[in-house]
Amino acid sequence: MSDIPQITDSHCHLDFPDFEGSLSDVIKRASDAGVTRMVTICTKLANEPTVRAISEAYAPVFYAAGTHPMSVAAEPMATYEELLTLTNHPKMVGIGETGLDYHYTAESAQAQQTSLRTHIAVSRDTGLPLIIHARDADDDMAEILTQEHANGAFPCVMHCFSSSAKLGRAALDLGFYLSMSGITAFPKSQDLRDIFANAPLDRILVETDSPYLAPPPHRGKRNEPAYTAHTARLGAETFGIDYADFAAHTQTNFDRLFAKAAAYRAMS
Repeated sequence: MSDIPQITDSHCHLDFPDFEGSLSDVIKRASDAGVTRMVTICTKLANEPTVRAISEAYAPVFYAAGTHPMSVAAEPMATYEELLTLTNHPKMVGIGETGLDYHYTAESAQAQQTSLRTHIAVSRDTGLPLIIHARDADDDMAEILTQEHANGAFPCVMHCFSSSAKLGRAALDLGFYLSMSGITAFPKSQDLRDIFANAPLDRILVETDSPYLAPPPHRGKRNEPAYTAHTARLGAETFGIDYADFAAHTQTNFDRLFAKAAAYRAMS
């Protein structure tokens, strides 16, 4: 086990029904694959107690909380105070996921932007990384992130990055991180792999976004944190380095961005 390079699934959804009754096995398989940490993401604040409980029950699991942009219209608007209070938990390590999604929910664009700015304010004031979901909203996303960053810096990861090279460059120019998901391993994703290949290696994370987007050879099946290893191996190929080296870089990157998780691990 100790000779397997360690990696972190920086974004998964372990509270989703797909994992009900199987979490212990899922986390064991992750560990066997070298995935020694996971950040499970709360997408609706009403679900935060459940997500938090998972992090409390399993030592390798941390969590983040926010309101997903596709849920903004149907959920009470998260307030600065609500989000700030949640950050007091020792295993709450990120703000979100938040962002903009105009693919399915363009009608709530204004509310999504308001919600995004609220999440940014909490990230800025706590130093916890903002976790961004962006789909079909590249121009507004780049504009808001750039505006808000000018008002005061905050750390950020573009989760499951699959947007344009222009948005990727805008995020990198602000000092943000790009996260590789199973999408980067799909055969038709060469353009996306090229975006990553031209990004700084010290700004790359890996994730599953499980239970979605399983990479080959599991495409079309339920994704799970263990499969981060498949994406990370593809990442190593993309950067032209060996797997152990790539894994070590992503671990260092995660520890730098998710400093609260890294500090917790050091204390445990």
